[in-house]
Amino acid sequence: MNFTFPGTSVSVDRLGYGAMQLAGPGVWGPPPDVDGAIAVLREAVSLGVNHIDTSDFYGPHVTNQIIKRALHPYKGVTLVTKIGFKRGADKSWNPAQSADELASAVHENLQNLGVDSMDVVNLRLGGRHGPEDTSLERPLSALVELQRKGLVRHIGLSNVTSKQVAEARRMAKIVCVQNQYNLAHRHDDALVDELARDGIAYVPFFPLGGFTPLQSSTLESAAASLKVTPMQLALAWLLHRSPNILLIPGTKSVAHLRENLAAGSLQVPASVMTQLNSI
Repeated sequence: MNFTFPGTSVSVDRLGYGAMQLAGPGVWGPPPDVDGAIAVLREAVSLGVNHIDTSDFYGPHVTNQIIKRALHPYKGVTLVTKIGFKRGADKSWNPAQSADELASAVHENLQNLGVDSMDVVNLRLGGRHGPEDTSLERPLSALVELQRKGLVRHIGLSNVTSKQVAEARRMAKIVCVQNQYNLAHRHDDALVDELARDGIAYVPFFPLGGFTPLQSSTLESAAASLKVTPMQLALAWLLHRSPNILLIPGTKSVAHLRENLAAGSLQVPASVMTQLNSI
């Protein structure tokens, strides 16, 4: 169940791991159990995960430092980060999209992960509550320059509109798009299909609802009929939804990690897909 980013030799399993939950409460500071966070990362890789999604503004810096302690030198692991925001001292999330801010963010990722070049960097735009349909020419031009310098191998986008994706693709090779998408939040249906036609990865963030977990009687009933958890079925639905969808569910628990990864082998009957598509 692998996916190769378009025009590259980078191939990843479609079920990866999102590292945001490895930071402390509110994605701020260290977690209560650093050793437990390290154990989750090492277990993920031992179970075949080779796609880790992170950002240096998680913590800030904390998550990347934990990833480095757990996995460096990352044999066979693709690291994907995102830039475009920074954390304020009051734990706020603030846009940081000038050329200098983006360059600083890339260098912080490189330093805290202990690498010379990032595999994939997503340019994170918009606000905390969704995309804003403005031109991305200036920040993307800055990221393209960092790519030209060899600090970034491949470029992706995050929290963007279809119009912004089209603008970006006129400027650079875009290998992935990371937007909010799940059973209950399907505004990107057309974009998922458009990217699939061109072999570009679509990576849902909050695949299980994020800070507001998915709740649906239809999902619960269908999961019970298959003898799996509702969250496993929600992940499996995404994998069945389109072959270009890559998943990055996060967790602090080894047991929950194993539960998430088991969704990768779940076969969802057509009748159940029909039920879920109606949510």
